[in-house]
Amino acid sequence: MTSPLVIAIDGPSGSGKSSTSRGVADRLGLDYLDTGAMYRAMTWALLRQGVDLADPEAVATASDGVTLTSGTDPLDPTIHVDGTDVAEPIRTDEVTGSVSLVAAVPHVRELLVDLQRRVIAGSDGIVVEGRDIGSVVAPDARVKIYLVADPAARAARRAAENGGADAAATEAALAARDRIDSTRAASPLVQSEGSVVVDGTHLTLDEVIDTIVGIVDRAT
Repeated sequence: MTSPLVIAIDGPSGSGKSSTSRGVADRLGLDYLDTGAMYRAMTWALLRQGVDLADPEAVATASDGVTLTSGTDPLDPTIHVDGTDVAEPIRTDEVTGSVSLVAAVPHVRELLVDLQRRVIAGSDGIVVEGRDIGSVVAPDARVKIYLVADPAARAARRAAENGGADAAATEAALAARDRIDSTRAASPLVQSEGSVVVDGTHLTLDEVIDTIVGIVDRAT
């Protein structure tokens, strides 16, 4: 019996993972999971509790009491913390500036990787986006994509998403995030073995989606 199709899409911040992954999932009739939103949701919950995010032990202890629920509809992805819809508040500057601290804590990653694997196991086919999907969460994914774009393009996209924020400052913030994500001890951002690099620097969103759907078609 053929196992359900799992497509892992990894890449740095601002590379277009979310829009691309939702588009691919919609095009192929698959579920969708945004693992980055899960780390943001955990960060939001700990900030609300007043946890010192610079204290890994405090973060690890508090994270055990947080219940996350992720919806998998690519046209209407949802994320809840203890039953509260947090899709909007997890995108605030406060959460964005703090999520790397939380994501670097090994116990948090263990909790969320376990949850992510359970969501994947319960799906008939899914596109999963993040930074460690192909390397850690779903190393046996049938298709692995590593989505990249040059720093200026990533900064421009992220600045536009944030209502026209300063592109230079955004590029510096993304560079700092890249350093943290790539050098953390727990599940660092890497191009996993067997992944196909897709460079979206000079492509439209539809062109990136077309490219990945073509890779999936050839692999399946």
